[in-house]
Amino acid sequence: MVAVKPFGTFEGKDVTQFTLTSATGVEVDIINWGVVVRDWRVPVGGALRSVVLGFESFDDYPAHSPHFGAVAGRVANRIAGASFELGGKTYTVPANEGRNSLHGGPEGLGRQVWEAQADDATNAVVFSLTSPDGAAGYPGTLKLKATYRLDGNKLRLEFGAVTDRPTPLSLVQHQYFNLGTADDVLDHSYRFAVNAITEVDGALLPTGDIIETRPGTQWYFRTPKTLRDSSGAPIGYDGNMVLDDGRDLADPVATVTSPEGDLTLRQWTDRRGLQFYNAMMTDTPAGLGLGGKTYGKYSGFCLEDQAFPDAVHHPHFPSIIITPDRPYTHWCEFEIK
Repeated sequence: MVAVKPFGTFEGKDVTQFTLTSATGVEVDIINWGVVVRDWRVPVGGALRSVVLGFESFDDYPAHSPHFGAVAGRVANRIAGASFELGGKTYTVPANEGRNSLHGGPEGLGRQVWEAQADDATNAVVFSLTSPDGAAGYPGTLKLKATYRLDGNKLRLEFGAVTDRPTPLSLVQHQYFNLGTADDVLDHSYRFAVNAITEVDGALLPTGDIIETRPGTQWYFRTPKTLRDSSGAPIGYDGNMVLDDGRDLADPVATVTSPEGDLTLRQWTDRRGLQFYNAMMTDTPAGLGLGGKTYGKYSGFCLEDQAFPDAVHHPHFPSIIITPDRPYTHWCEFEIK
């Protein structure tokens, strides 16, 4: 049975929390504001450990959240110049990171109240949202659906959308994980199925070049490593990794283990890109986090399976344009045990 309870209000709409519980004792709290995974608790040594970053109070989400646990879009990541051309017309979208648009702008999908329905039979919650033509400057009426299903230690996310006219769409789940007991994630062990990255400039916008990663370089994760340099100093990460083309989708794209070695996360996805971010810019007010925690720099890591950033300006990147004949589909799975 999916547990349901009120969690707050936003712009006159009710915010509801849904709790999924599995036979292995995993508990996942999801709210219908932004489809945010608010908390995710995994049994460890006879107790439950929270493995994501979140807030205890709803009001802290619209006030302070850097997309904790949310679905970001319409177009996740960055759009250079907060504009794009489609069908011979220029569309302008909100700029919320300098001149650029990030994660759909200040009123993106991750900051809206979705409709939600518990599905007890499959231990899932189905979220839906209609985004009207012209919302945040984007063309086309979108009908979006997101299904989150918990089975044992595995959470499966399925996204879908249909449109009445061509429009760009690229969703991303924005979980911030911390599998361990420390306040930072620098000493986790990280391994990714990646041989290249999309090169970026100083504004973290893709140049269009795809750069091969090599042993000994910052972005080489074919063999496990932590997020420190040879002197032990932290290394900041915020970039899109190019997942192996033609890979077996049954193989995980990411494997991360806690410093204690007692929890390992594995991730699967059908996307071509994976944004790796280790919260190098995170700074939330003291004491507002789960269990009274304070989240500062390097407090979590994000594995945002996605299309390539700023794909609307790079024709050689896989297209993010959907049409009435080509709807949007996207799935992702996480297993933590």
